[in-house]
Parts: sequence; structure tokens; C-alpha cells
Amino acid sequence: MRVIAGLYRRRLLESLPGDQTRPMLDSMRETLFNILQTQIEGAVFADLYAGTGAVGIEALSRGARQAIFVEANPKALKVIERNLDKLGARAQARPMLGRSHEKVPHIEADIWFLGPPYAAHEEYEKTLAALGEKDVKLVITQHDKRYDPPLKPGKLERYRVVKMGSNALSFYRPAEQEKPAAEEPAAEADE
Repeated sequence: MRVIAGLYRRRLLESLPGDQTRPMLDSMRETLFNILQTQIEGAVFADLYAGTGAVGIEALSRGARQAIFVEANPKALKVIERNLDKLGARAQARPMLGRSHEKVPHIEADIWFLGPPYAAHEEYEKTLAALGEKDVKLVITQHDKRYDPPLKPGKLERYRVVKMGSNALSFYRPAEQEKPAAEEPAAEADE
């Protein structure tokens, strides 16, 4: 696995042996960051269910001011820390051990990315519900294309889905406020 573009372009990243994490395919990561290209510079990027940290590291490589990595597996968090140290990116990073939906209330970020294990639908729902309670600008989920994550979790609404092979990315933004119904014009009195 490698960093695709930016400051750390072509640098190799360590991954956790076995199938405990599911690294994002390079082609999907490239698509994600092509979509985000005008929003990533100077942003704080939260990589939830971070695994190897490849998505958050890609954000740093492309100009994010800071990346926050949340991972529940202590071995995976150690891999993230080693990858950050190898790149000299530790000063811009904040690795956190814990469950993503529990950490969300304690994090402030501009862009939120979550890619839990595909079969863990309750993780999507819990984390999106926690994000839907905050005032966030942008949330992206990576999921199996056959899974339909919640359309309107809290204050958020899904506005875009990008499918690639068996994978999909769902994009969320703040839901539009309900517009009050237009008042009926007053009927003119007959004279």
C-alpha cells in the first residue's frame, strides 16, 4: 500500500497482517481525494475506523492541516503511529484509541471519513447518529454498494453516492432546514 499523491507520494505504508483491517483500494482513495481536492487544503480530517491510517495520511499528504485517527484495535493504532513516524508526520497527527462513535463527541474536524468493517452496519448507524448530533460540514462513508446507510442521520443528509466495483462512498452534509409553508394570500373580500 502506498500514498497516492502529494507530499508523501509513492511512499509505502505498513499494514496490519491478516484480515483485521480492510485497507481502501488505491483507486477508491484516488477517487475520494479527487472529489475532495478543493476542500482538503488546511482542513482537519478525521479518519474513523482508521485501520492502517492510509486515508488520513493521504489527507495529510494532500495538504490537510491535521489528521485525527480513531482506531479500536491497539495493534492497528501502533501501525498508524509507525507509518506517521516513518513519514515524519506525527506533529500533524492525533492518533486515538477507542470506538469511533464514542470519540466523535470529543473531536472537532472539517471532514469526517468512516470505513467500518462492511458487515458492521450498527457501527455505521451509531457513528452517523453521533455525527448527526454535531454541527459538521462533510461526512463520507465507505461501504459495500449493497448496503444502504441511513439517508438522514440527525442533522445530516446523504446527497451523493459514488460506486466503484463492489464498494461505494456516501457523502453527507447538513440537512437543509425545513422551509415554512408559504402562507396563503388573504382572500379579497367581495364588495
